[in-house]
Amino acid sequence: MAIEAVDLVRAYGLGGASVTALRGVSLAIAAGDYVAVVGPSGSGKSTLMHLLGGLDRPTAGRLVIGGRDVAALDAAELARLRNETIGFVFQSFHLLPRTSAVDNVALPLVYRGISGRRRRDLAAAVLGRVGLGHRLDHRPNQLSGGEQQRVAIARALVTDPVLLLADEPTGNLDSTTGESVLTLLEELNVDSGVALVLVTHDREVAARAHRQIVMRDGRIVTPAAVPGARRPEIVDPAPSAEPRRASGSDSGHPSGGSGGAAGATGRRGGSGDGPGSGGGPGQSGGSGPGSGS
Repeated sequence: MAIEAVDLVRAYGLGGASVTALRGVSLAIAAGDYVAVVGPSGSGKSTLMHLLGGLDRPTAGRLVIGGRDVAALDAAELARLRNETIGFVFQSFHLLPRTSAVDNVALPLVYRGISGRRRRDLAAAVLGRVGLGHRLDHRPNQLSGGEQQRVAIARALVTDPVLLLADEPTGNLDSTTGESVLTLLEELNVDSGVALVLVTHDREVAARAHRQIVMRDGRIVTPAAVPGARRPEIVDPAPSAEPRRASGSDSGHPSGGSGGAAGATGRRGGSGDGPGSGGGPGQSGGSGPGSGS
């Protein structure tokens, strides 16, 4: 099982008051699963994403990632777990602008102690898998939006994760390019057996998944554990409970916007909070992805 969550609660201090962003969320994601998390802004999707990615800890409840209970891990162990288990892909590509595609993809491997030649070989192989074997030495400004997102996907896969978290991965792309990126993610899900969790506002995108988890006010409002549910109904709306901020994160508070660097994580060992440790290039693993939702 990639993830098991039981009665997750996440509360934040906000302006001297406590705001509860998640209210007893339970779910399970198996290896090779394909799940869409959908709901309006403020429904708790980003908070759930932080927890599932090991970028934050629940206030209450039990969360097991890759067979390990998050509550039993210290910060270094949690960073190592991200390294060994999870890859991240986000709406904003977060590529280093002056760095070639192959070196952007290879960056997470620096923190594994892998030699430069071996890093480039592994990165080139993954870029070939996503259809960019001919673009190894191109910088981001020489690539289209769809190509940049493919580089970001390759970076998330280079360390061979068991879970891929994709937060609005087509949000900055036109419909045709977005379709090709979704198709690529789905092919990787089938071919590699990596569990794919896709967070989206788009119900058409969500309908492609094997199951949907529909959220409202920090709760799952549909029987999301039932495989094959395609278009579940959303209950009547109520005021949102999830705190929203334009930017930044403190005390474990998720950042807003489309942020969160898309760092790759994986199973070849290594630890730390640098690039490739679950937080992405230039971002420590303790601050997480935000999608403004």
